[in-house]
Amino acid sequence: MTASQRLRGVFSILGLTAAGLLVACGGSSGGAPLNVSVAVHPVGASVVAGSQTQQFSVTVSGDPNNLGVTWAVDGIVGGSAAAGRVSAAGLYTPPASAGVHTVTAASVADASKSASATIGVTDLAGVSTYHYDPARDGANAQEFALTTTSVRATTFGKLFSCPVDGAVYAEPLWLPAVNVGGGTHNVIFVATEHDSVYAFDADASPCQQLWHVNLLDAAHGGVANETSVCWYDVGSGYGDLQPEVGVTSTPVIDPATNTLYVLSKSETGGCGTGNPGAFSQRLHAMDITTGLESQTPTNIAASVAGTGDGSSGGVVSFDAQSEGQRSGLALLKNVSVGGAIHDVVYIAWASHEDAFPYHGWILGYNAANVQQQLQVFNANPNGGQGGIWMSGNAPAIDAAGNLYAITGNGTFDADTGGNDYGDSFFRISTNGPLTVTDYFTPFNQANLNASDGDLGSGGAVLLPDQTVGPPHLLIGGGKQGLLYLVDRDNMGQFVVGSDNVVQEFQADNGSWTTPAFWQNTLYIAGSGDHGSCDNLKSYQFNSSTTGLFNTTPSSASTHCFMFPGATPSVSSSGGSNGIVWATEVGCYSTAASPCGSAAILFAYDATNLTTELWDSSQALNSRDQAGNAVKFTAPTVANGKVYIGTRTEVDVYGLLP
Repeated sequence: MTASQRLRGVFSILGLTAAGLLVACGGSSGGAPLNVSVAVHPVGASVVAGSQTQQFSVTVSGDPNNLGVTWAVDGIVGGSAAAGRVSAAGLYTPPASAGVHTVTAASVADASKSASATIGVTDLAGVSTYHYDPARDGANAQEFALTTTSVRATTFGKLFSCPVDGAVYAEPLWLPAVNVGGGTHNVIFVATEHDSVYAFDADASPCQQLWHVNLLDAAHGGVANETSVCWYDVGSGYGDLQPEVGVTSTPVIDPATNTLYVLSKSETGGCGTGNPGAFSQRLHAMDITTGLESQTPTNIAASVAGTGDGSSGGVVSFDAQSEGQRSGLALLKNVSVGGAIHDVVYIAWASHEDAFPYHGWILGYNAANVQQQLQVFNANPNGGQGGIWMSGNAPAIDAAGNLYAITGNGTFDADTGGNDYGDSFFRISTNGPLTVTDYFTPFNQANLNASDGDLGSGGAVLLPDQTVGPPHLLIGGGKQGLLYLVDRDNMGQFVVGSDNVVQEFQADNGSWTTPAFWQNTLYIAGSGDHGSCDNLKSYQFNSSTTGLFNTTPSSASTHCFMFPGATPSVSSSGGSNGIVWATEVGCYSTAASPCGSAAILFAYDATNLTTELWDSSQALNSRDQAGNAVKFTAPTVANGKVYIGTRTEVDVYGLLP
């Protein structure tokens, strides 16, 4: 046997070929060194813990034998239970817990050549209510894919859009792992002014519509000749909502029962004629998997004893035409009413453009049977107005089940034993009849009322429990641009000549938005009235020392937001990688703002708002352009994506593939 034959025999025993030995030694079958390169796609992704997979692909060049790659997660070949598993084909299955992991593909031909992708695994249970939670703080601290380094024009942008049939004033809602049509999807739910509700796959590009329903057909309680409301049939001609009014407020979802609650508005026989027929407002309880009604919709009706505007015979009745429903719906579990325990859906009203008569109503309906009205509250039964707008914000709810809301202009007499609460913060007990148990009204309420200086133009936010100063705090403001920090346990009521609150300070030129609160920092983008603008600002809260806010902004955006300002959202991974998201909507295409242009989504470093990370006008060729703006649009951030509603579509932004 020759020497070469003996060597081939050794190779055979070792399971190697001559070409394989050369490859293993960094050579090639032709004797030339390999020039291997590896690329993984996508380079960044996000999935839901325990329910969503991510397929990675790999491109390898310079490997003449096509030996492929070895996949690893956090340096462990094939991954692990804690980091997630990756198959030989690059399919990543996440662990049951949240975190950030690195998926790596290493060349078999040259193990020194590899490429990696970062994947965020979120345990966010859902965005089922306005501004994320009952505190209305606008913070999602379970976002692991979007970071201050990954949100850049080169790596982040518009992924796809989903067309809709009307303007989207409601904040998109998001739920993970919903079983729709036999498949499991992360879903966004979108309501429009055309009285429609959509469910879209939250991740599929191009857009995948899962279902769409119109709330005016017979299956959803509609009657013949029923349409959304023509804007000129409500309001005072100001044209705040155009061209139609249908669903304006943000719905609320109960994930435990797979039910979405939404409030529609409609009219019969009158739209387009200038001679409207009957007006209806209905509460719908819909199956989130199909869009079908899970209960019979209820027509909104209510009355209270009172002598106020529009009363008859000592009774004030709900007026379906004049009452404008803008505040988001709220859901509260385990409420004691009439000796029984119920889950309750709360709905608040104001008006359309101050068209009289109107009142600030809050109604509570049995979530298990929306035909059953459980509770009724009127903010001005013996006066008028007192609308609950809050620029779309839902009533806040504390751990004890109390509701908090702010009214706009109207009659005020609570300081003299009355029950009219114009221009006031109030706390309402939900156990039993809805009852005001405390309130705060600025000392200049009469001037606010006379000058259309609504306190309730902005929304209220509950701060986390504190160890310095009053433990339970609330902050909010209105058209004056003053922010009031209120002790929820002792709200201050009304004091002649001064405001009996923990703190007040001038934050902006006027508030038509809801602030966000994250890591002891308040973010607010107010605005002056029409024709002026204001910057997004951050104010530091001294939780360990004074229990007060620094009244000088710690940072501010360069961009100046036009009226009505912006309601910001914050995404973060716990206390790190905070990003503030805000949308420029100043040209919102109504008679009130006749300019019509694309909404612009901004992303800022939450630790310093002078650092703009990205905005949707940066990319060339209008790659990231959104649809035309809608007043009060609030961005929803979930699972590595940002969703905003516009006049014609829902735009979805995320890490570029």
